[in-house]
Amino acid sequence: MKVLIIGGGGREHALAWKLRREEAGLEIVAAPGNPGIAQLGRCVPVAASDVEALVALAESERPDWTLVGPEAPLAAGIVDRFRERGLPIFGPTAAAAEIETSKAFAKQLMVDAGVPTARAELHTDAAAAKEAVRRFGAPVVVKASGLAAGKGVIVAQTVEDAERAVDFMLVEGGFGVAGAEVLVEEFMVGEEASCFFLTDGTSWIALPPAQDHKRLEDHDRGPNTGGMGAYAPVSLLETDDGRALLAGVERSVVEPTLRAMRERGRPFTGLLYAGLMLTPDGPQVVEFNCRFGDPETQALLPFLDGVPVGAWMRAIAVDGELPAAAAPGGSSAAVTTVVAAAGYPDRPRTGDPIALPEQVPEGVYLFHAGTALDPDGRLVTAGGRVLAVTAVADTFERARALSRTTAAQVQFAGRQYRTDIGWREAERRREPS
Repeated sequence: MKVLIIGGGGREHALAWKLRREEAGLEIVAAPGNPGIAQLGRCVPVAASDVEALVALAESERPDWTLVGPEAPLAAGIVDRFRERGLPIFGPTAAAAEIETSKAFAKQLMVDAGVPTARAELHTDAAAAKEAVRRFGAPVVVKASGLAAGKGVIVAQTVEDAERAVDFMLVEGGFGVAGAEVLVEEFMVGEEASCFFLTDGTSWIALPPAQDHKRLEDHDRGPNTGGMGAYAPVSLLETDDGRALLAGVERSVVEPTLRAMRERGRPFTGLLYAGLMLTPDGPQVVEFNCRFGDPETQALLPFLDGVPVGAWMRAIAVDGELPAAAAPGGSSAAVTTVVAAAGYPDRPRTGDPIALPEQVPEGVYLFHAGTALDPDGRLVTAGGRVLAVTAVADTFERARALSRTTAAQVQFAGRQYRTDIGWREAERRREPS
């Protein structure tokens, strides 16, 4: 069996790791891959954004199926092109991927389908957007409608901050075309949960929720990032009430969303990510993504070691149909700490030599994200988020400590990482944060 994995980040390394764990003899080809993935398979220097080159690669390699990690090639229509050529692939079409690539489309879809979500307005004119900000009041959320690498959301604590965010997006073009339309959205209060659903467009399997940490610094301070760490499971959703809440999410979010996508002639297949806010009035959708989240995937897949996630993805890609299966669970806990480059998220520095721990404890996995080999063969930083350090243990407390202490042993100039991943979970368990 051979699989082609498109992408070269920590999420793709975790996916490659999971597929290899499920099938020891699996041949892995990655485009472009990274030094971590290279330890599991063969990396080919084809950019994840170059759809035509990827089609040519697949026709040359003839993998049994292809797994797409990042959102950009999905938005560019890679699934459409592969299907035209009869190449099995896991992921949504470009039209279905619009559930992530256009927050305006996703918001209207939710409103039409009756999916619970925050009130919002779409604007392309700065003056009108600022007037909406004043009507909504602070705190308020300003979102770029298009793809902005996970950084297109600004939670403004004052009206003045929100108006500056509007100017940054609509007047200064701070997010380029992604910010040519903005959503002014009411601020929701509660904890967030990342929920993942493998789907063939009609049926689905719910994976356990995880919780991401977006802010750069401890205590949720600093700028928003693509994600500085995650953990699974979320005990808040492990109780009887929590399980009932998740069952309600499948009825009120997943089912009507998939139905609405089919009715619009753009059935969604692949991985539907629902970012939820657990408000006092019940769960509401913050956003949809059309692919696995990063860094939640790096926590979730090791937590699900032994669960045939890869086989389910392959069935969707090859057969177009998800086999009947019970929702998976795990008896352990997983915590992921991201180690980021100097200057991240605004101007990440590259080229700094990386020293990895000499000994990695059992149950700890280092997923490469922004790494590369320099001309001398040294491992160096090559992106904003450099490594994801995931620890799996029989208790949350032990997993958390292992992740944090191993992340501290990753050495390079200017490294940044949070020491408090899972702090809400720790407080629930009355552990020190």
